[in-house]
This record gives sequence, structure tokens and C-alpha cells, in this order.
Amino acid sequence: MAQDRTRGAAAAEWGKRTGKALAQKLGATDLSPNSNACRLDGLRVAIKCAAPATDSVGVTYKMLEHLDAVIGAFQREDGAFDLWSLAPSVFKEHVRDSKSKRSRGKTGLVRRDVFESRGKAVGQLRL
Repeated sequence: MAQDRTRGAAAAEWGKRTGKALAQKLGATDLSPNSNACRLDGLRVAIKCAAPATDSVGVTYKMLEHLDAVIGAFQREDGAFDLWSLAPSVFKEHVRDSKSKRSRGKTGLVRRDVFESRGKAVGQLRL
């Protein structure tokens, strides 16, 4: 089903809330009030979340330039999250531009299978 502006805004808010909760559970510090950027194990990371029916996470190209890693948090049907860390260089190799009119040219998306095949497993968490 295509996503309209209202559904997109709700998904973005869920992702931001969920990413912050996961960051706190991981012991991250320096949580940004405006994004899911934080410090984890001395690295600047962004925790990007995907609900069970979503297979990609997005990062703005601007933010990507300032990160040491992107953590993809992919929710399973049972509610737990599989977390994978991906280097920004690998993210850039596999990125596709968002189809959203508002995000096109600003946000890049990478699929879960790239995180699983080219990234490092961080673990599983349940909120």
C-alpha cells in the first residue's frame, strides 16, 4: 500500500521514538533531540527502525556524512528487533533514493538484506 503524508509522518514519529528507546537500552549517550543520532561505544551512530512489513531504513545524505555507522533495527513479527551495524561507505554503495516527493534527493534507503550480508550483527532487543 502506498504511503500518504499522514501515514509517513506517523511512521517517522514511531521510528524516532523507537530508535531513542533502543539507544537508551543499548546504553548510548549524547542522544540528539531531533534525530536518532547518538554515541554508542565511542562511535557516532544513527539507529534507524523498520516495522515488520518494512524492509528498508532511510538516512538523510547530510546525516550520513557525519556518522561512523548506521544501525538498522528491524522489528520481527514477535516484536523483538534484530540490530545490524553498517558502515556509511557500504550504505552509500547500496543506497537507493527515496521515492517520496519530500525526501527525494535528501534521503537514501538501504534494504535489510544488505545489513545482514554486509553489516555486523549488534544483537536482538525487545522493548
